[in-house]
Amino acid sequence: MEKHEFKSRIYSELAALTKAMSNPFRLQIIDLLAQGSRTVEEIADQLSISIANTSQHLQVLKGASLVAVYKQGHYAHYRLASDEVLASWHGLRDLGINRMAEIDRTLREFREERESFDSVSINELLDKIQQDNVLIVDVRPEKEFNAGHISGARSIPIDQLAQHLADWPQGKETIVYCRGPFCVFADEAVQMLSQKGIPVRRLEEGFPEWKIRHLPISI
Repeated sequence: MEKHEFKSRIYSELAALTKAMSNPFRLQIIDLLAQGSRTVEEIADQLSISIANTSQHLQVLKGASLVAVYKQGHYAHYRLASDEVLASWHGLRDLGINRMAEIDRTLREFREERESFDSVSINELLDKIQQDNVLIVDVRPEKEFNAGHISGARSIPIDQLAQHLADWPQGKETIVYCRGPFCVFADEAVQMLSQKGIPVRRLEEGFPEWKIRHLPISI
């Protein structure tokens, strides 16, 4: 094999891999599957697109070995093929935040509108846990919480949060988290709690970032 053919093959395959990710819906699917496996129907519902379109996107991702599929009962469940896929998505996402001014601007505008711009990092949260002066609240859907969550976190899905405001625990700062930097559940939770005078900030990252660092989780 000539060296130019060698390079051509390698870079063509890498180009095919990046092409599989070069769609906003497919990136959302990867971000969603970082929380746990999903059926086609569940993914379609989360993305508000048709099952047919969802299936097409999943086939592209599967063809690039980015997702894997397994059968459970009568349903096919999709998951990320490996932690490398998750790490690659995080790398692309962080590159976008750091290098694409429009992404940073959009994040700032969205969070400023919801008074959720002040966030804490995972390292800051670890310090607070050591000091035992923080209430950690997971506002993702209960299914995602049950699949894995930050140890010690309390599950209050965003659609149930309003029911708990009247008897919210006092004396500790609340840190809410959800799926990651682009997940709006945490921003909505910060807005709701702040309006009730409850000290609260969001975790800048989400559960997948916590898990990939091999920090304590519970299932």
